[in-house]
Amino acid sequence: MTVPNNRQEQSVSLSLRRWRRFCRNKRGFYSLLLFGAVFVVSLFAEAISNDVPLLVLYEGESYYPLFVEYPETTFGGDFETETDYLDPYMQELMSAGNNKVYFPFNRHSYQSINFDIDGPVPSPPTSENMLGTDDRGRDVFARLLYGFRLSVLFGFALTAVGTIVGIITGAVQGFFGGKTDLFFQRFIEIWGAMPELYLLIIFASIFKPSVLLLLLLLSLFSWMGLSDYVRAEFLKGRNMEYVKAAKALGVSNVTIMYRHLLPNGMTPVITFLPFRMSASILALTSLDFLGLGVPPSTPSLGELLAQGKANIDAWWLSLSTFTVLVGTLVLLIFIGEALRETFDPRKN
Repeated sequence: MTVPNNRQEQSVSLSLRRWRRFCRNKRGFYSLLLFGAVFVVSLFAEAISNDVPLLVLYEGESYYPLFVEYPETTFGGDFETETDYLDPYMQELMSAGNNKVYFPFNRHSYQSINFDIDGPVPSPPTSENMLGTDDRGRDVFARLLYGFRLSVLFGFALTAVGTIVGIITGAVQGFFGGKTDLFFQRFIEIWGAMPELYLLIIFASIFKPSVLLLLLLLSLFSWMGLSDYVRAEFLKGRNMEYVKAAKALGVSNVTIMYRHLLPNGMTPVITFLPFRMSASILALTSLDFLGLGVPPSTPSLGELLAQGKANIDAWWLSLSTFTVLVGTLVLLIFIGEALRETFDPRKN
């Protein structure tokens, strides 16, 4: 019979108590559920809002345009080019007889243009475009859906990179101290004084804008704030008796940092994650608003806000984008507040 480790039991018990405490915070718990549900739905944006059908049943055969490109000749057209599924002529061919065409909920992608708009663009909400169109005739709902997904994924990536680098640098500073800590502190002071916005402007003028380039540039500065908290936790923990005992037993520094000190220093890391993610989303939106972010064709919340600023009369642009952005940030803040109360040592 295997006797369970007391330390593992205590860890599981503490994690379970923290999870229950988090669930009792109704505002944070329901914010997590709502944010997670919306994000999961956005992952299937291509199946929700797209200008190609999910399934075409044509002359007894099944076609999946969402995954495979088919020429017009496949459905009785005249050209070998990719099928335009919104073309009335092609829709008539594909719907003739017993043929069936199943479109997504919204028949527009983030880059498809509605050429059947009666009037100038941006156009107000209609049955065809539920949230209207932007200044190029593109569907606002589709761009919001794809833009929200891009913003959240970018926030996850930037938060992950900044957290990993911040933990490593903070752990090295706090554990070794002395000249190592002094060197890192002076480096952070110099690096933190670098004009981040000017560097972004310079690199945007030199290199072709892309999400990867933006992630790389912002990652260069996103780790510094977290490293200070991790450094403080390691400075406090390195003089504990169990750490001295591990050193006396010949345990390596890496093992001590990872197995003994890091679990106790993860409290500020976890509690700050939602706030760091909201800051990452806001940074991407702000840079896109200024024209320093992702390429113009990429769906972006900041680009929609810039269009709303340039077209004051098009209230649907600003209102819908503002609602999505503020709602996302508020949910993340509620989750962060719940985590901060959950990991409060005074309540453990």
